[in-house]
Amino acid sequence: MKRRKFIKSCCYTTIGITLAGSFLQSCGSIYYASVSRNANKLVIAKSEFWQLKKDKKVYRSFVLIKTEDSEFPICIYKIKEDTYVASLLKCTHRGCELNVGGGIYSCPCHGSEFSVQGDVLEGPAEDKLKTFKTETDNENIYLS
Repeated sequence: MKRRKFIKSCCYTTIGITLAGSFLQSCGSIYYASVSRNANKLVIAKSEFWQLKKDKKVYRSFVLIKTEDSEFPICIYKIKEDTYVASLLKCTHRGCELNVGGGIYSCPCHGSEFSVQGDVLEGPAEDKLKTFKTETDNENIYLS
């Protein structure tokens, strides 16, 4: 095998392994919660933020929901004990669907980044994300 071909093969292998690892990691952390509608509000059970792993309750920092009337999912982040923030995962720059991870939303199309509260961290986007008012009771989260 020639040196150039060997180096090229090693580079492709390294890139492939890196991409596969990040893809598999992100797939494991994305969870779509069940959602219902009550009047003009979306209802998500707080229990959707918990999962059982090896007989232990493990906390999810966010869940996604998908509604019939939107082509984009909504991400609900738990900020603190009984505080949640919900944002539509549609980039305000060109309308691409945002990725979730690392405590931010990122746009795969042009590189914009947003905080979980919807604020622009990095352009080219200039406008905040659409967010929803959240309310809670002992069992549920309500989005309006």
